[in-house]
Amino acid sequence: MKRIVGYLTSLLLIASIITACTVNPVTGDRQFSLMSTEQELAIGQQHYVPSQQAQGGRYVVDPELTLYVNQVGQRLAEVSDRPELPYEFVVLNNDVPNAWALPGGKMAINRGLLIHLEDEAQLAAVLGHEIVHAAARHGATQQTRNVLLQAGMLAAGVAAVSQEWEYGALAVGALGVGATAWQARYSRSHELEADRYGVDYMVRTGYDPQGAVELQETFLKFSEGRNPNWLEGLFASHPPSRERMRLNQELADENPGGARNRDAYRRATAQLRRDQPAYERYQEALSAAEKGEYGKAMGLVEQAIEHQPRENLFWELQGRLFAQDEREKDAIAAFDRAIEANPEFFRPLVYRGVLHKRQGNARQAENDLTASQKLLPTQLASYHLGELALERGARDEAIQHFRMAASGGGELGAAAERQLQQLGANAG
Repeated sequence: MKRIVGYLTSLLLIASIITACTVNPVTGDRQFSLMSTEQELAIGQQHYVPSQQAQGGRYVVDPELTLYVNQVGQRLAEVSDRPELPYEFVVLNNDVPNAWALPGGKMAINRGLLIHLEDEAQLAAVLGHEIVHAAARHGATQQTRNVLLQAGMLAAGVAAVSQEWEYGALAVGALGVGATAWQARYSRSHELEADRYGVDYMVRTGYDPQGAVELQETFLKFSEGRNPNWLEGLFASHPPSRERMRLNQELADENPGGARNRDAYRRATAQLRRDQPAYERYQEALSAAEKGEYGKAMGLVEQAIEHQPRENLFWELQGRLFAQDEREKDAIAAFDRAIEANPEFFRPLVYRGVLHKRQGNARQAENDLTASQKLLPTQLASYHLGELALERGARDEAIQHFRMAASGGGELGAAAERQLQQLGANAG
């Protein structure tokens, strides 16, 4: 009897595997995936905004740059093997050189990578590579193989953010728990596949595939130099190699010539390049704050603001430095400027909400914290919303917020658990 049950179990397992085998839309090969096309599209849509928020939000100083990147990406997507996908391309306000694709065609590239590219052909190499990952369903396949970086936490409730540094009562580390964002670690075969067909998409669109070779050369140079920004960015999910550069060169040799559009790229990135010194001061300010050199950090961020007063990250950092110095009114004014510059980024809303709560402005605090939660749910906002709900006598609402905060663990999670105990509720 046990043998029969085991045999039937094996048949069911084989049947499920056969059912889960799909055709790679790019290569035509069979591949194993438990995710349907509908699920693929839904997951991409669900994670797109949280992934952007967790990595700096959209770059808003020069909206024309995102329009330009989207135009280049859409031209490549039109010649892809899945042109029907709802492709989107955004530029993220992040210094780390990186680019990524979600299932279903939702993509992003950081300004930290754009500043290192030299022309449109190199941009097309980046975007073409990412389009292949989406078109070939690599993200769906990797999820099936359980090699995503805790991506499900975003859907579960409280999301995390990248930690720039921690200090004072407004520590970035208190903002969230779980995963930073959806990010697949692609296999070697997926990376080679994305290189190969990405070059094919470049050729179909009329770009010089030599741009893909130069891109790999740049990546190799930075990886060998062990630049930490590059190691934590593109290389984490797209490790470069001399093999990839060699194979790209072979493809370029087979398809010589094509558009480089250097002037168009230089025009599109002109604002970004003009502002690069300000972003360098910003990074220096972050480093100084990590070391506790708050006066130096303030001087550097003031230089950055003077250079580019429309950058929300600069005002946000100034606000956090004022908060560290217990200059709460000045901090709120700085967060006001950050939110004015980019009202669609969650972090300054959290900070301003906490400060308004300390000053007794309960209604404004709740408005800010609630607005931040709609962009990206966080542990810090959840806890303070719980306390504000208690002040209003909204017990059930407070329990809901404290449960979310408790799921983050750490000191704030423990505080939320104590609140739940006092309310006679459990953390589950």
